[in-house]
Amino acid sequence: MFRNGTEHTCVSLSFIQQDIAHSFQSPVVRVLLATIGIALLYVLWKEVRKIPARLFTLMATAFVDMVGLLMIIPLLPFYVKELGGSGIDILGLHFGIGSITGFIIASFTVAQLVSAPMWGRFSDRAGRRPALLIALGAAGIAYLIFGFAHSLLVLFVSRLVQGAGGGTVGVIQAYVADSTDPKDRARALGWLSATTNLGVALGPVVGSGALWLGKHDLMPGPGTLVLGRAMPGIIAAALCGLNMIFVARYLIDSRDLGEQPQAGEIRQTSRQAIWRVISHSGEPASRLILIYAISIGAFQGSFSVLALFLNARFQVTDQTIGYFFMYIGSISVFTRLLLLGRAVDWLGEANLSRLGLVLLAAGVLGMPLSQNLWMLAMAVALIPLGTAFTFPCVTALLSRVIAPSERGLYMGMQQTYGGVARVIAPQFFGWAFDTIGVSSPYFFSSAIILATLSLGFGLDQYARPKVSATPEATGDKREA
Repeated sequence: MFRNGTEHTCVSLSFIQQDIAHSFQSPVVRVLLATIGIALLYVLWKEVRKIPARLFTLMATAFVDMVGLLMIIPLLPFYVKELGGSGIDILGLHFGIGSITGFIIASFTVAQLVSAPMWGRFSDRAGRRPALLIALGAAGIAYLIFGFAHSLLVLFVSRLVQGAGGGTVGVIQAYVADSTDPKDRARALGWLSATTNLGVALGPVVGSGALWLGKHDLMPGPGTLVLGRAMPGIIAAALCGLNMIFVARYLIDSRDLGEQPQAGEIRQTSRQAIWRVISHSGEPASRLILIYAISIGAFQGSFSVLALFLNARFQVTDQTIGYFFMYIGSISVFTRLLLLGRAVDWLGEANLSRLGLVLLAAGVLGMPLSQNLWMLAMAVALIPLGTAFTFPCVTALLSRVIAPSERGLYMGMQQTYGGVARVIAPQFFGWAFDTIGVSSPYFFSSAIILATLSLGFGLDQYARPKVSATPEATGDKREA
């Protein structure tokens, strides 16, 4: 009976997979996706006029950076599968593709968690722009290494290089906090997230196009120039180079826009700040960092095997996975541009972040429960809603409970603790994918995300301060 039921399920899933694979190739679906892309650009253009000029340059920088990153990330599991075959054996232990993918993805966060506080402190002292230029340069080198990688070891090195460069997230968040009023930070972070999510939507499609271009001869005449799978890495590196020129020419350092540290103010070292999160875990800053780290670790950790999950359940390939990310990114852009600011005004950052965690957990849980393309689409739609409501609000609250002179340090710390979670989570979820089942990472992820709700109670007093200067003039220094 069990065997017959299993065979029936496999046959049913086979038909579902064929239907989904066919849907991705349908002209109607392609036209719909093109229409969504045009609508996104139109909405973004309408909202651009509301954004302060000092943030527009930063948003353009973040957009180009995210396009380059998302050209690479969806392709990484397929490169691992191509180079790793059925897995590798080390010291008598077999490591499957899911575990290897999780390990290589986690290598970025290992390097980042070591370097992020240092780069955060560097940006506090030298400015956000120099730190951003260094991070973009490291990313460009990493993309070139990725493009020409012919072994799993070289893929691993490419991720280490990018992580050690410091990343751009903490620096960009500190820039936003420097140059906006506390009451406007969640909205400003939403604008920034909308831009990066537009990059999330378009980057994988550009990456798939670059992969297609790499299969063709680019040399006119009798000569041949076929770059193959190196093409996405080359184009991503070129985008980083252009971005560096843009930043150097047009981005004004936020130290000229934001608040200056007071004379005689004592600054914490990176080591002291890292330990304070653990030793004073009940403080608002520590709790906010832990909410961010645990929830983003669970979410992104389960997505480290996303390509393998979608391939196993729905026959999504390296040529079609870009549409999945485009769908998520499209909803993210609309949510951050049209809903986030209004929702913050209505509920406040603390309540909205809790709602976001519930929506995120529900969306992640719905993925393995989906039996067809439309169920998957409805479940996945909750994920960008959840991330849009959670992470900008948590970061905005964090910027209120720390001193202005330590924003770079604490934003880097947020990325460090998030990095620790993103190191552990991909290993666990990769192991679960290989040993328990392809759907198991998403059940675990949903439960972990829901558990972080307990850390957020009591933070409502920081969501709507009566006087905007109060948290930063008084409470910030106590909590920092």
